[in-house]
Amino acid sequence: MVNRVKIGNDVELKDRLVAINRVTKVTKGGRTFTFAAIVVVGNENGVIGYGLGKAGEVTAAIAKGVEAAKKNLYKVPVINGTVPHEAYAKFGGAKVLLMPASEGTGVVAGGAMRSVLESVGITDVLAKSKGSSNPHNLVKATIVALTSMRDAKMVAASRGVSLERVFKG
Repeated sequence: MVNRVKIGNDVELKDRLVAINRVTKVTKGGRTFTFAAIVVVGNENGVIGYGLGKAGEVTAAIAKGVEAAKKNLYKVPVINGTVPHEAYAKFGGAKVLLMPASEGTGVVAGGAMRSVLESVGITDVLAKSKGSSNPHNLVKATIVALTSMRDAKMVAASRGVSLERVFKG
């Protein structure tokens, strides 16, 4: 159950550059360099998106990545600055594990995962990356893990009961 989001122009999205890859193509005339940039955007309040931009210059690749990320947004439940429950996800060779943490723990995560978690607005989480360290697949696996999470309101709605009735017993 993926929670895709359409956001208007009034929402402030902050972009973070995760990785830049330089690609060299050798031709008869010499070497041609192109750049691929993976970018994450988020409003630090539960909305996250990622995009890949390719261009002949770094700045153009980043700009294309930001535009692609704005077209690819997801809504993620964030409860008191952490994730609602544990989540494990795979994408390609990348495997990620996210666990909720108590307040004051901080974001205990590596490079590509840290960018995604901070952009979505998570301040306290324990994260572990296993398998591939490819930033493209790590970003995608982290977003798969985040979008697979459900908070109490989502569970109550899927069961057809009110949240008050769940907690009263």
